[in-house]
Amino acid sequence: MKACLPQVTVQSFRPHVLHGLDRCWAETNCYIDLWIEILHALGLPPEAALGFTAAQDFEGDQFTFTKFPLEDLETLYGLKATELAIYEPVERHVLRQMARRRMCLVEVDPYFLPDTDGTSYRREHGKTTIAPNRLDPQRKRLEYFHNGAYAVAEGEDFDGIFPAWGEERPGMWPYVEFTTLEPIRRAPLALKAIAGEVFAWHWGRRPQANPIRAFQAAAPEQIERLAGSEQAFHAYAFHNLRLLGANFELLGSGLAWLNPEDSRAGLCRKIAETAKTAQFQLARTVARRKLGSFAPTLEPAAEAWEELFTAAQARAA
Repeated sequence: MKACLPQVTVQSFRPHVLHGLDRCWAETNCYIDLWIEILHALGLPPEAALGFTAAQDFEGDQFTFTKFPLEDLETLYGLKATELAIYEPVERHVLRQMARRRMCLVEVDPYFLPDTDGTSYRREHGKTTIAPNRLDPQRKRLEYFHNGAYAVAEGEDFDGIFPAWGEERPGMWPYVEFTTLEPIRRAPLALKAIAGEVFAWHWGRRPQANPIRAFQAAAPEQIERLAGSEQAFHAYAFHNLRLLGANFELLGSGLAWLNPEDSRAGLCRKIAETAKTAQFQLARTVARRKLGSFAPTLEPAAEAWEELFTAAQARAA
């Protein structure tokens, strides 16, 4: 069975340190986590591409679902990624791209992903993104990257990931991208120089107003609707506190990679840790219906955000 990245196997796979157990947030969102492991498997430092995290905002009902901008991946690593049009069974497209030494990123239902055992697997339907590395339709076997894992799906799970096409095509086609796998391998100092420019550009895109304070103002009314619904609570916590905390933990890792002495990394850590604390406080708030007790929990994060970007302005001056 051919592979996009033959050096990666279930036995040899080790996740990147950004997915280490010592992290405050071991995972971010499916797209960011997937690219971290693809870059890692290619021998590239994903920290170089984390500048985009500086631009996260509060969107009214969630924090920005941040993603690696494809243009950043090309600027930093020479990887060309774009959307893949789907008009045949998805696995056929994936195999065709594999033959061209390209890896696909495929939107699938996590209900059929064994690596989500304990959360989505055989429990609830949804959508997430995987990157097939080995694919054998005849044996119904798939090896794939997902979040911070590398896993295998077979049999009925394979059929769920790649539904059979009858006379009529599926009503909803998945979103699929592909990426080239021949990176430009820059010298460390050269890569840091380019990454510094990319970081600076994204810092210029930061929100004009503190997004954490905007969330503090909106949260009391929003969390009132969470009482009595565990599913609603988990969705709200993910799209707000996890997206916020994990995003800024990544930003801190990127800043520390550029300069281990950069004090701004500590401010990012403060935001990440406060968001984690706030997640536990949110659970207590919803259970006890003491809505006014939640927003103040985020005050250290709001202050750290302001100090973080004040420090950025001072450096630019």
